[in-house]
Amino acid sequence: MARPQSPDYDKRREAIVAAAARLYAQRGFQGASVADLAKACDTSKSLIYHYFPAKDDILHAVMAEHLDALVTAAEEARRGGGSPENQLRTLTLAFMRHYVGAQDRHKVLLNELDNLPAVARQDVVAKQRRVIATTEAIIADLAPGQDARVSAMLFFGMINWTHTWFDPAGPVMPEMLALRVVDLMLRGVQGGVQAS
Repeated sequence: MARPQSPDYDKRREAIVAAAARLYAQRGFQGASVADLAKACDTSKSLIYHYFPAKDDILHAVMAEHLDALVTAAEEARRGGGSPENQLRTLTLAFMRHYVGAQDRHKVLLNELDNLPAVARQDVVAKQRRVIATTEAIIADLAPGQDARVSAMLFFGMINWTHTWFDPAGPVMPEMLALRVVDLMLRGVQGGVQAS
């Protein structure tokens, strides 16, 4: 008979993932052991392994759960309808709001992908591609005839590295930053500047 899950199973699992994200963002995946993670969680290694069969599974959870939120935000912005401008605004606001609370996870996603086993890496890359494809579709509607892939990658170039410099407690609110990104994108893609 299978052992029943404790009532706080999901909460404990999420605490482990959050602690792992902090630890891997600070030390790198290779620089942090399961013993280090257990210490950060004030628990035992055996309890960590109760939730995750292997250290790689923890890294995958950090990345996949972060990306799941971004996939949901992108696809909801697209499904929400309205003008392409409104879709881009909705998507960018959702991304920036999420990034503020997920800086460690985002840093791990950007820096530790090569440490995942092949199957887990494929899962993460597939989620990244969904986010990019949805963003690209919105941009293609904004500026038909332009290279939407290039514009989408420029968009991600603007927002993906905010974790390295943006201070959510500073004078610029995440929403203000998101709207500035949207303004720059709209001026660029609707201004009709073509790469030669």
